Amino acid sequence: MPELDERIKKALVEYVNAVNEADLNRSPDALGRIGDEAHRRQLERRVRALRRRDAFSGAKPRRGEIRARVLRWNAGQKEAFADLQLTIARVCGAGEAAYAEERIERERIRLVPFGGEWRLDRAEPLGDERSSAALLGSGAEGALGAPGEWPVAPSVPFMPARDGYAAWQVIQSGVQAAPWANPYGGAPVGRGPYDREAVVAYAEAWWDKANPAYELFEVNCTNYVSQCLFAGGAPMNYTGKRESGWWYHGLSGGQERWSYSWAVANSLQHFLSQPRQAGLRAVRMERPEQLSPGDVICYDWDGNGQFRHNTIVTATAPDGMPLVNANTVPSRHRYWDYRDSYAWTENTRYRFYRIESIF
Repeated sequence: MPELDERIKKALVEYVNAVNEADLNRSPDALGRIGDEAHRRQLERRVRALRRRDAFSGAKPRRGEIRARVLRWNAGQKEAFADLQLTIARVCGAGEAAYAEERIERERIRLVPFGGEWRLDRAEPLGDERSSAALLGSGAEGALGAPGEWPVAPSVPFMPARDGYAAWQVIQSGVQAAPWANPYGGAPVGRGPYDREAVVAYAEAWWDKANPAYELFEVNCTNYVSQCLFAGGAPMNYTGKRESGWWYHGLSGGQERWSYSWAVANSLQHFLSQPRQAGLRAVRMERPEQLSPGDVICYDWDGNGQFRHNTIVTATAPDGMPLVNANTVPSRHRYWDYRDSYAWTENTRYRFYRIESIF
């Protein structure tokens, strides 16, 4: 990739600085320098939502930074484009109650020439928590469209170990696991304890990168949460049918095979909501502060009953609220309510699931 034009670099730096200043100060004043009116209004809405949250939580950032990396760019005489990766790091709270949160966002920036310089004309996220609409089900596990409508992802062999021993541990230790052999016989087995520490360890290890033992989806939030649950010992309910159970089979017949509940936000929410005698089970809680590390939060951005995002709880904020890890927009110790997301709206609704301790 050729060296970035200095005039384009200057415009991008001004944009990143404006976003960082507005976020840290919880003030839209700096956003006036952003030429894309629709994007500016979106950022202003986010600032207002975060300011309201700060009024009753300890989540206000005390310091932080945004590190920007240009992934690719091109320029002509009348316009230029740049794909940015923004690594956002914040320290929230103060003293012993302080905690650090991180997330990685990607945006496509369009610039146009103006007065001998380049200025930002349009900015849009490259994948956010709302983009999982492409994988959205109707609420029933099976009504999710034909397989050909699903995103194409690289196929890799999946080599899980038995009895909830996580695939990432096998990879790290160098132990060769046996290929998946459908040990569950179509029904959940085992009544082992849920290892919440193992869930958090896995979530921390893979929040910002893909585990090569699993397929990577363009919309990866639910695949990541399912991996975390499995790392904690949740037994797969293997049925061999995409529309039922909760399972990941790996490469078979040249195709990756998994249940909708493993990889689709709305379907995992539906699976967790259903009572069962054994296996992965959850209890719906009324308030976020009732959750512990290893539990799951589901997000309905429009309040219409369609859940498009899932996160895994990994820590607790000073106000007793959960902090979560997630994929699609890789996030670590992010405040649970997601008011800092482009996907969040005033209609956002949540479901809180406490995972049962014994399977």
